Formats: sequence, structure tokens, C-alpha cells
Amino acid sequence: MSASLALTHLVPLAKEVDQNKVTPGVLGFIVFAVMALAVWGLMKSMSKHMGKVTFEEDPENDAAASGKGVGAGSGPASASASGGKASPAKG
Repeated sequence: MSASLALTHLVPLAKEVDQNKVTPGVLGFIVFAVMALAVWGLMKSMSKHMGKVTFEEDPENDAAASGKGVGAGSGPASASASGGKASPAKG
């Protein structure tokens, strides 16, 4: 009996909602939830792939650049002179 009484009080409240007002509704919530799950999955995948990356330099290039002084190992000219695999810029 109290459930029907509660529903009779909620029906007038539902009528007070402005019919011209646009709200996202259930579909908006579902789209937002799917996007949030996709971002979470992408971040988890990126974290896994970044864990696989090694940031160690080649010992061959490191030894060649260490004897030339400060800044000797930078740029495409020094990379090609030290045996690196630099390619010319296209465009």
C-alpha cells in the first residue's frame, strides 16, 4: 500500500520536469561509460607497452661519441660520420 502511495507522490514531480529541456539520459550515460572503459583499456595497454621499451643506448655509438667531446654525438651529420643510421629529411 505504501508503494502505491509513494508512486502517487512521484507522478506530480515527474510532470514538473520541463519537456523542452534536453538531457543526456540513459543513452548519454551508456556512451560516457563505454568511452571511460575504452580510455581505461588504452591506458592499461600503453602502460604495458611502455614497460617493454628499453632506453639503453648502443654501446658502439656511445664509445664513438665519448671520445669526441661535448655535443659531438648530436645531429644527422655526426650520426652518419659515426656509423649511425640517419636518413636525410624528405620534403
